[in-house]
Amino acid sequence: MRNFTPEEHYINARKMALKEYSKNASLGQSGYLPSLEGILKNTEIISEINIGIKEVPLKKIIGTYTYLRSRSFAKNFMPILNPNTEFQKKWVALCTAHLDEGIRDPIKVYEYLNWYYVVEGNKRVSILKYFDVYSIYADVTRLIPKYDETNHEIKLYYEFLNFNKITGIQSIYFSKLGSFDKLLRILENFNPSEIKFEENKYRYFEKYIYMNFRRLYLNLGGGKLPITTADAFLEYCNIYGLPIEVTDEELTHRIRSIIQILKSVSSIDEEIKTTPDINEQNIISTLTSLVNIKKTLKVAFIYAKDPESSGWTYAHELGRKYVQEVLKDHITTEYFANIPLDDTSYDAIRKVAEKDFDVIFTTSPIFLNSTVKCAIEFQNIKFFNCSEFKPYSNVGNYFGRTYEPRFLSGLIAGALTKTNKIGYVATSPAPEVVSSINAFTQGVRLINPFAKILVSWTNEWYSKVKNEDADDKLIELGADIIANITIDEDHPITKEYGVYSMLTSINDKKPDKYLAAPIWRWGIFYEKILNSILNGSIKTISDLLITPTVL
Repeated sequence: MRNFTPEEHYINARKMALKEYSKNASLGQSGYLPSLEGILKNTEIISEINIGIKEVPLKKIIGTYTYLRSRSFAKNFMPILNPNTEFQKKWVALCTAHLDEGIRDPIKVYEYLNWYYVVEGNKRVSILKYFDVYSIYADVTRLIPKYDETNHEIKLYYEFLNFNKITGIQSIYFSKLGSFDKLLRILENFNPSEIKFEENKYRYFEKYIYMNFRRLYLNLGGGKLPITTADAFLEYCNIYGLPIEVTDEELTHRIRSIIQILKSVSSIDEEIKTTPDINEQNIISTLTSLVNIKKTLKVAFIYAKDPESSGWTYAHELGRKYVQEVLKDHITTEYFANIPLDDTSYDAIRKVAEKDFDVIFTTSPIFLNSTVKCAIEFQNIKFFNCSEFKPYSNVGNYFGRTYEPRFLSGLIAGALTKTNKIGYVATSPAPEVVSSINAFTQGVRLINPFAKILVSWTNEWYSKVKNEDADDKLIELGADIIANITIDEDHPITKEYGVYSMLTSINDKKPDKYLAAPIWRWGIFYEKILNSILNGSIKTISDLLITPTVL
């Protein structure tokens, strides 16, 4: 292609344009370049801000401003007009200039929702995209739309604007709401010891940490995944933390592992199983499922607390004992309690993995990132984490449909309250916690539309003191029924099953009667998954869920 004349380059570029046009037309889509005029037709722009000359990646330039100009290019910005036209002559002249000395004059663009649309310089963009140039300098005017709570892209863009205002960083953009805030929280504690005089910590982070990650990530093929580079970077930070004081060799090894995980996530079907598959091969039956067993499994259970002090841990311990009794000599089990609830959990789980276990269950959502990190290193071990659905190729998730018994508890609370004030003690605003609160509220209001739900957050998963403090606050507000994740005194249900939550009535500012208790029967799930591994009916990690019941 280097030996082509500028005229031949135009012919080749036009072939690319016609191919792109035909591909989109066959899908019932417009094959022409998008025009910002059309996109903004029914959009209210509340502000235009000139942010000056910026280096803009050409892949972020996706359209032109006017509808008329858009008809000169296919969707890939290649020229679609016939040769021997005035347009072709100007394109060829610019192509000649680029080959001789390079295109250096900045173009003029509008930025809208972090994408760029050309006002002046369409042919320059076309030529540079044709030669696969990375970026071009542009005079950028930002168009800010009116905030719309129902529009995902606009909400995401406003999160970006806040992030950009704080950090000054333009090169980072996520695809999921909340990601900008997560990165800001990570950067709060980032205080590099060596920052050049003209830079702040955010510019240092962007230049020396993020851009280095980006370079290695794209070199390894990460750009082919249907996510942004920033999405991949945040996933890396969730597992390993900021890539500080890491050699390029080690960082490359870690990114390669992350890419494999992200590939599996992007290829998983969106349909989430809510019940285990039942067929002739995997029905849970001690009499039939052990016929094809050819080995003994060594299984570890990781607990955040010990069974004596935590109802949650006690429920999993009952599950471990159950499956050990059912599968008898076909498995050996061992549990490891009081694993730290911070980043050091990785070291503790890694020490367990080094003991040659075949299967490891980590029984707290807090352990998810440490579990994924260990699973990358110990690929011969099957890891399962008890948390909401988040698919990985090497870690399975399992959790109960807690919203169902919470709804039933809400029915009871709505029927029995006398003050119409019902308390709810919640841990942290994770999806499964929020869905449980909503389900509980729906249950209450179905029976009693006059009742109010008072939520008290502990922001802790395992803190008896904070749970009791939350109870006291709700009682002071007049709640006569409270749903809490712990109870203040022994109860037969806790002895037999292990309790995740209790619904109690209040009298004289203390629990009076126990009204309902969703309980967990983890043993059924553990039998299911371990049987499947033993008899070979599953070969890879899959997400399996079990539904708790209410007594």
